[in-house]
Amino acid sequence: MSTGTATATDQNLGQVTVEYSPDGHTATVLIDRASKLNALTLKLLNDLDAALREVSASKARLVIVRTAGEKVFCVGADITHFADLSAAGMWRDWIATGHRAFDALARLRQPSIAVIDGLAFGGGLELALACDFRVIAAEAKIALPETGLGTVPGWGGTERATELVGRARAKELVLTRRQLTGDEAVSWGLATAVAPKAELDDTVDRLSGELLAGAPLAVQLGKQLIDAAADGAPSRVLEALAGGLAAATDDLAEGVAAFRDKRPAQFTDN
Repeated sequence: MSTGTATATDQNLGQVTVEYSPDGHTATVLIDRASKLNALTLKLLNDLDAALREVSASKARLVIVRTAGEKVFCVGADITHFADLSAAGMWRDWIATGHRAFDALARLRQPSIAVIDGLAFGGGLELALACDFRVIAAEAKIALPETGLGTVPGWGGTERATELVGRARAKELVLTRRQLTGDEAVSWGLATAVAPKAELDDTVDRLSGELLAGAPLAVQLGKQLIDAAADGAPSRVLEALAGGLAAATDDLAEGVAAFRDKRPAQFTDN
């Protein structure tokens, strides 16, 4: 099943679509503005926000974020769209809209994977950093080059990069505008896995299979517990509440039975 969350057909404006796997377990969010290297506009950011609301309300267990084209994941913000904004417009419209869309991605109850198959610069890297996992092609490059344009990362890049790699590495990434290869991205902790581009989909499939093999509610609770702990919430209290909720599910009973019977569990999201 495929549903479009943006109706524009002009590829100069781009569109965001959502496609579900036949079993409905995986939702693929595709940002398509390949003719402009998937550069992000206010329209695309609003379309992304709408797509994520649809996915959040669906029964999907996993979200995969992809972009159109072959050599570029996303070059970031469309500079031609924000260069003429006033300070108030930049604050009120451009930055706020990007934060809303990327925060919605980060807060999804389902785990998410960004598939970085090409250049991911600026807002393109920030988009990927808002996902839980990043699988990157060895040939790809990532960077936060905003200081070379006279500005700074504005869609959560400084915070999320610092959480992943620490203060010193984040400063190197932002202040020197260093470009990292796929292998370097993994070694720094900015990406989860790297593979030659020809093997990228296989790598994504393996990670997807691992995520989908867990009990859906437990996986989603686990994600939220980790995020809450990172934000300073009292983990013991939340773990007790989440554990109590999980104990009431059919999936826990199935998991225990499968363990006893030495067979794969058949989880039902109940």
